[in-house]
Amino acid sequence: VQLQASGGGLVQAGGSLTLSCAASGSIFFIKPMGWHRQAPGKQRELVARITIGGSTDYAESVKGRFTISRDNAKNTVYLQMNSLKPEDTAVYYCAASRTRYILSALSSLGSYNDWGQGTQVTVSS
Repeated sequence: VQLQASGGGLVQAGGSLTLSCAASGSIFFIKPMGWHRQAPGKQRELVARITIGGSTDYAESVKGRFTISRDNAKNTVYLQMNSLKPEDTAVYYCAASRTRYILSALSSLGSYNDWGQGTQVTVSS
């Protein structure tokens, strides 16, 4: 299974970006997914997660600004990011869990098994 993240770029503060994560390699690949990010010098953190059925949860720092969604028919997960701030600057990674299926079990990085390559998001002030 491969995950391909795309959609990153440079945007001014207050702007928007939509990240996509496409899964390939298996027609049976429909898994709970998460978007994570890692800023320079900081640990990777979970930003948003979504179950197969579409239940979602977010880090406090992005609640009300980011929206995670999925299209199971396309094996694609999205992260709509609005009202971006300079502190949102990071490499964003999508990841899939093979064994955890409820939101409460998807709250740590160790819950995810397959990772995409990351896409850079830079927010200028």
